[in-house]
Amino acid sequence: MTSPRLFARRLSLLAVAAAAVVSVAGCSLLSSTFGADSTPRGDDGQVVEQNDSADVFSIRVGDCLNDASASDEVTEVPLVPCSEPHDSEVYASIIMTGDAFPGNDVVIAEADDACFERFEEFVGIPYLDSIYDFSYYFPTEGSWANGDREILCVIYDPAGQKLTGSLAGIAR
Repeated sequence: MTSPRLFARRLSLLAVAAAAVVSVAGCSLLSSTFGADSTPRGDDGQVVEQNDSADVFSIRVGDCLNDASASDEVTEVPLVPCSEPHDSEVYASIIMTGDAFPGNDVVIAEADDACFERFEEFVGIPYLDSIYDFSYYFPTEGSWANGDREILCVIYDPAGQKLTGSLAGIAR
């Protein structure tokens, strides 16, 4: 798996341009395959206690992460309750299909498109009007071979400001 903030494209008003964003990771659907989720969660599934070394496959939509310093490829991420300061929030999950790994370029292109498409629905305004940026975790060739097909979209403040609470419907 690879971490966010290494690959991604930033869209400009006229065209798609490269930007600093994300990388690769895994999916929560495979937590039984790759390891159990030891993160304390409430009845609603939300993280209730910080877990500095949560299995990357335990990440769920709605989770908040302290992942600004994540490396290229990750196996663990720091999960925190969204009420506490955090770097990013998972806002969408996309499941890719296919048996053969399509290659990093295809996976990244699908992640860019899918996360861009879901951004406005989550934030409440178009991506190009928002002060926030997105990144994503996506399958590597190795995790794909083990059944990983999940892209996880994360939203963050490109100025590096910590977030508190969910950005759902923030309209900024």
